[in-house]
Amino acid sequence: MNIKQVTFGAAHYINEETPKKQIYLHHTAGNDNAEGVFKYWEQTRDRVATCVVIDSKGLIAQGFSSTKWAYHLGLKTNTFNNQGLAFQPLDKLSIGIEICNWGFLKEVGKGKYVNYVNREVPLDQVIKLDTPFKGHQFWHNYTDAQIEAVKELLLLWNDRYKIPLDYNDDIWGICSRALSAQPGVYTHNSVRKDKTDVYPHPGLIEMLKSLTAKKPVVVAKPKASTKQPKAKSSGKSKK
Repeated sequence: MNIKQVTFGAAHYINEETPKKQIYLHHTAGNDNAEGVFKYWEQTRDRVATCVVIDSKGLIAQGFSSTKWAYHLGLKTNTFNNQGLAFQPLDKLSIGIEICNWGFLKEVGKGKYVNYVNREVPLDQVIKLDTPFKGHQFWHNYTDAQIEAVKELLLLWNDRYKIPLDYNDDIWGICSRALSAQPGVYTHNSVRKDKTDVYPHPGLIEMLKSLTAKKPVVVAKPKASTKQPKAKSSGKSKK
């Protein structure tokens, strides 16, 4: 695992250790500069951050411990109300992972795609989904190195915090399991209808499915007989 500790001011996250029950996957909707993401967050006073950011080469930049927390979900009370659920402080109960990625793209000509700030993205970094997601079919590709880095972090935190890694298709939209603070791995889409991160990248889904816990097959053992064998009769009765 390629992790680089980066300087990130303590005023920009909450220096409090909290139990961790969930992991949320995000992408930055920005360029390929993991350390730059932390520098951007330091320019704000909102304490919005995730503890790690992954660049296209799989480098994991870490600004603070996964035991601490910051606001990374932008929770809205009405989202809970619409599901008939009480508000849960999910930011402090979860760990966030940011992937450096521009997100959805727009086709503006044959073989030409731009991001939401009209910057062209190289064709070899574009992926077309078989089924559009939230109205978008073309996306900035998550690299194999990024997906592998996410996998390594999930396995690490599964071991450390016992967060289950079972894959469920409901993570791509508003998810009552996420909102009710059930342990597991989710996406930003799980708690925010207006978000598009992360998107259902085939390679990412394949990796997540590979981590689903395999339940051991229990082989039933033959039951031991409780009956005593009958003694053979000699033909004479005992007095």
